[in-house]
Amino acid sequence: MHGMQAYPTALSQARPAVRAAAAIAGVGAATVLGAYFFQYVMGLPPCPLCLEQRIAYYVSIPLAVVIVLGGGAAGGTAARGPRLLLAAGLGIIALAMLGNAGLGTYHAGIEWKWWPGPQECSGTGTDLGSGGDLLSSLNNVTLVRCDEAAWRFLGVSLAGYNAIISLGLAAIAAWGARSEVR
Repeated sequence: MHGMQAYPTALSQARPAVRAAAAIAGVGAATVLGAYFFQYVMGLPPCPLCLEQRIAYYVSIPLAVVIVLGGGAAGGTAARGPRLLLAAGLGIIALAMLGNAGLGTYHAGIEWKWWPGPQECSGTGTDLGSGGDLLSSLNNVTLVRCDEAAWRFLGVSLAGYNAIISLGLAAIAAWGARSEVR
């Protein structure tokens, strides 16, 4: 039981960059797990833009874990990791999440019909080939539309929530990076 109490204390005493990276890793992992929940448990297949929005998490979560491990989380306030390297890692995460917030906003705008989406997931379909291949082509077509929100809560779609979460993670990463270069 004593070991379980030591970790939160060590993390709360860790340098801000490490706390920021730990928050990014935790919230990012929860977000990806939530996406998998909607996909595999709720049966809502992701559209191409949804899959693109996951890439920033696939980059940021492992980078955040490396920052936590290299930044001295276990040593409390010990400055083990090079400050500039930690700030650069968090800067990369901030940029990735800021770009992802833009992609989520773009996707939510497509769902609200504010602007057109990419042809591959918002258009009328694809070329089905010649007449003889039509039936086999139809059996292989699976189109998950980017311009239809599969789920909303309080009027906000999953793409909208991704934009909000990504913007928050970008802010946390920027705060952590700024604290390292002070």
